[in-house]
Amino acid sequence: MVSLVSGLSGSLCFGQEMNATNIYLSRKEAVREALAHNPGITVARELVAEAKAQITIATALPDPSLVSEMDQLKNFWSPSTSSERDIGVQFTIPNPWRTHLNGNVARAAWKAAEFSLTQIQQQIASQTAQAYDAFLVARRHRDDLTGSKDIATQFLEKTKARFRAGTVAKLDIVKAQVDLAKAENDLIANEKLIITSVAALNRLLGRPLRTKLEATDVLAVPGSFPELFSLEQIAYNSRPELLSMVVQQKGAHDATKSNKLYWAPDFNFTLWRSYIDGAPDSYKFDGGVTLPLFFWQHQKGQLAQAQHHELELKATHSDLESQVMVDVNTSYASATTALRQAVFLRDSLLPEAREAFQITFNSYGLGGASALDLLDAKSTLLGAESDYTDALGAVNDAAADLERAIGAPLPPVAPETSHEK
Repeated sequence: MVSLVSGLSGSLCFGQEMNATNIYLSRKEAVREALAHNPGITVARELVAEAKAQITIATALPDPSLVSEMDQLKNFWSPSTSSERDIGVQFTIPNPWRTHLNGNVARAAWKAAEFSLTQIQQQIASQTAQAYDAFLVARRHRDDLTGSKDIATQFLEKTKARFRAGTVAKLDIVKAQVDLAKAENDLIANEKLIITSVAALNRLLGRPLRTKLEATDVLAVPGSFPELFSLEQIAYNSRPELLSMVVQQKGAHDATKSNKLYWAPDFNFTLWRSYIDGAPDSYKFDGGVTLPLFFWQHQKGQLAQAQHHELELKATHSDLESQVMVDVNTSYASATTALRQAVFLRDSLLPEAREAFQITFNSYGLGGASALDLLDAKSTLLGAESDYTDALGAVNDAAADLERAIGAPLPPVAPETSHEK
């Protein structure tokens, strides 16, 4: 497996029902298209933009206010009777250090949103690779079932020939016809799997569900996986959830420091210009600060909440590390087990089933084996081929999930000599 974002090799052929020109996409390009057009990723991108806007909000200066006063009114309902009229501009200057800390808290939230976006991108990339594999599995099953139908047709022809020669009973022809009908019915059922797998892949790509698709990739056994220890180290340094938790803890620490500055007041100023009847215009200046007289409310309120939030994130980080390691170990076990099963089916079970069927098929044509022997050998071969196809899909899905679990592309491993049989 290569990068979740840069994807695996191969190509897809997409075409709209109303468009005569097919669009060719490699698997790598399909993953890239999902990352560009998947609605879930679009939502995450907008959340990142929203979090970035919060930085400006957190560090913004309050808007000034225009205020007016009218003194010594002779009639409350007649403002023109006042002998003194004042117009002023009122504004507040927040504590600079607290503003800086609030900006740090907002930046931490922004970075956490970016890590969440990265996590969703990795999940969508993994799901796209798995959806692509699901289509390949359905298509390979179709090929296996088509081969089974061809064998059933040959079986029916040989049975009719032997019946005409008087070496088998009429019942064997019925059995051959039933076997052919079953093969045709299995192909019909397989059409549903292909249609649903194409729809699932198109949904991830952000395309209409009925977009036509033709895959040119084939399922194959991947190479060996790296050692578990090295993957655990990669996960520690790459999983977006862990990186997000680090910046969230930093933001929570800055929030605690900001709440400790409850004693540091903001500064309120008002600049006035006074118009007094019979006197020259004059100016005056008002200034004031907020006194934290009820300090225990701050200590037991915002400050206590911030401190407990720090402790909460610390415990969450510890638990999250354990979850990530369990995820890596589980995904690694699934990948290595699926690889062993696929290799065993490819190298041991499938060749033996093919050989047994070929011997039985040739023997039946020569009048040796019975129809039941041939049907049994065919059923064994079809089951082995179906198991191998499922194993190929499982091992490729497991490899994609392992990349998601470590949060990075799998490091290269010296390739082993192997080939598709």
